[in-house]
Amino acid sequence: MSDPKQTLSTAEVVESGLDDWRQLLGVIRARYRTGDFTTGLTLVDRVGALAEAADHHPDITLTYPEVVISMSSHDVDGITSRDIDLAREISAVARELGVTADVAGLTQLDIGLDTDDGSTHGAYYAALLGSDLKDGEPVDPSGQVPTIWWQTPGDADPGDPTLPPPPVEQRWHLDVWVPHDDVERRLQAVLDAGGRLVSDAAAPSFWVVEDTDGNRSCICTSTGR
Repeated sequence: MSDPKQTLSTAEVVESGLDDWRQLLGVIRARYRTGDFTTGLTLVDRVGALAEAADHHPDITLTYPEVVISMSSHDVDGITSRDIDLAREISAVARELGVTADVAGLTQLDIGLDTDDGSTHGAYYAALLGSDLKDGEPVDPSGQVPTIWWQTPGDADPGDPTLPPPPVEQRWHLDVWVPHDDVERRLQAVLDAGGRLVSDAAAPSFWVVEDTDGNRSCICTSTGR
């Protein structure tokens, strides 16, 4: 059995064969289409019992038509065999309840701010958003608001140093994290909606896209990091 304190690579997570789950940045996440609140509540209750037995507790969002579950091992700041084992148990319970997993559309959003000195902004945005300050960045442990990180304007893009600056002044940009096997569909949807692909030089880690005004965002996966 693998060391429960050892973090797993992205490739190891993929190779674990979790059909219901996908890695988004530092978590694995599943979305179960329950169809009604009572079924969702039953699933959450069953997951809670599994989590207590394993002494390993996921983050759960219950809404009327679905349940979204996210897991990581906070003590080692990564994904471990404990997450994989509990994910398999949760998937088994979902199948028992006749609940279908849907990996399409799984998303995590981080927001980047162009600034010459991010150290001057961390405390402000943590206070504004009700977040905690972690390594100089506002991080919300409840998941209600995205993490904000800092990028120095004018720096070369780490994925493509030849990438020219955007045609319009831009202070904020979105990092949209999607499953590795859903990125092509998400990218095509952006292009079909009028967006433009600026660069795929850093693929499969991220693709740079922009809207019709030239405001740029990144569609990101955990692959190749």
